[in-house]
Amino acid sequence: MRLNEILDHLTVIQLTGDFFANEITGICYNSAKVTKDSIFVAVKGYKTDGHLYALDAYSKGAAAIVVEDLYSIPDEIFRRSGQAKIVVADTRKALASLSAAYYGFPSRKLRLYGVTGTKGKTTTTFFIKKVLEKAGHKTGLIGTIANMIGDETIPTELTTPESVELNALFARMVAEGCTAAVMEASSHSLFLKRTHGLDFDGAIFTNLSSEHRDFHETMDDYASAKKILFDGLKTGAPAVYNIDDEFGCFISKDTEGRKISFGKLGGNYRLENISFDFSGTSFTIDHGGVKTDLRTNLVGEFNAFNAAAAYTLMVESGYDKDLVAEAIAETPQVDGRFELIKKGEKKVLIDYAHSPGALEQVLISINSLAGESPVYTVVGCGGNRDKTKRPVMGKIASEMSAKAVITSDNPRDEDPDEIIREVVGGIEKENFIVEVDREEAIKKAILESPENAIILVAGKGHETYQIVKGVKSHFSDREVAEKYLNEIRF
Repeated sequence: MRLNEILDHLTVIQLTGDFFANEITGICYNSAKVTKDSIFVAVKGYKTDGHLYALDAYSKGAAAIVVEDLYSIPDEIFRRSGQAKIVVADTRKALASLSAAYYGFPSRKLRLYGVTGTKGKTTTTFFIKKVLEKAGHKTGLIGTIANMIGDETIPTELTTPESVELNALFARMVAEGCTAAVMEASSHSLFLKRTHGLDFDGAIFTNLSSEHRDFHETMDDYASAKKILFDGLKTGAPAVYNIDDEFGCFISKDTEGRKISFGKLGGNYRLENISFDFSGTSFTIDHGGVKTDLRTNLVGEFNAFNAAAAYTLMVESGYDKDLVAEAIAETPQVDGRFELIKKGEKKVLIDYAHSPGALEQVLISINSLAGESPVYTVVGCGGNRDKTKRPVMGKIASEMSAKAVITSDNPRDEDPDEIIREVVGGIEKENFIVEVDREEAIKKAILESPENAIILVAGKGHETYQIVKGVKSHFSDREVAEKYLNEIRF
């Protein structure tokens, strides 16, 4: 594809130089990755401004430099260079549009479904993937745990990749025979326009609770970012939202999609008779008086909501309700999401809960099953992230547990002791201990708790690393829990 062909998909304010260049070799937003005849898009980031590297990209032979700052690179150097300067209003949107065009608009060749919300995105996408596969689609997945093409897993560090990588991944899915895909849409990615221009065939809003307040100043800002997914839906696409959530109606109000609600308190698809134990969760969906019994191997009322969201979207997308119910029942345990490990009567639950709302919901479910068993909670908070949630997390862990073990999560560049002091600042009871070393904290919770204890290890879930002072090292809550469970002699 030549530059002039790609420019057909871009709103250009000013163009200087030669836009009939050679075949374009790629789209870049990092000048270090620029190759001859690629397009460099100067994006203003939070740590640096890509416009500062426009001249570097030019010197490496980029066919075009896309900027929103008119004066970041002089027009004169493009007069006879065979290269082009392109000025646009928003380089983030331009990056997404150029990426989609370069890769042949791959999202249009897939049945693409998006899931947004604070909690439940990962689990809901796995339910949807299972339904699509059972319906005969080779299915791609993009999310927190991993990116997948069918059964192939591709490790990921971002819940939603940048628009270039996102479109490249969709193109690879298409090339490898996928006909459907499901993705988590994080508030960051929506706000930063990584998903701009994607052709979604349906979307889900799960819920909203305080999170990412280091990025979104207010809850209204956070909700507005989530709303972008629904605002971009095409006419008639199912727009499925949790009506029990206070933000559900706000997020769905301006969509051109077909609004469909689910919830326990009401909605088009109403959850009834929710029950669960450590083997799974059962509930009934009432849709217009027609009742369908559903069962999932995943535990907790929150997983009934995740399953109901997936069920609603898939049925409203035209899939047979019995096939959808069967697929939900067959969906396996999702790594690090209420994942049970046990020995004798002692149970350890590994969960990704790293926000106050998520931690509270998990502990509500655990306490409803605990009976006479004491609940121990191992929890910490990540560094370089929202500080406002730290005392709240400490308070929830203490109030809803027999004992809280306050430890490190991913301190990143912050002092682990200072993070812990902020977590402990919210605790009003004396039922906690502090152990900075996460492995030691898990060890103490397992080996020093009663034989019938239930231990929640919260915060990291599926993650297999820990970042301390900028150094990333292998660390798995599940591996550590298994290690010390095996030391128990009853």
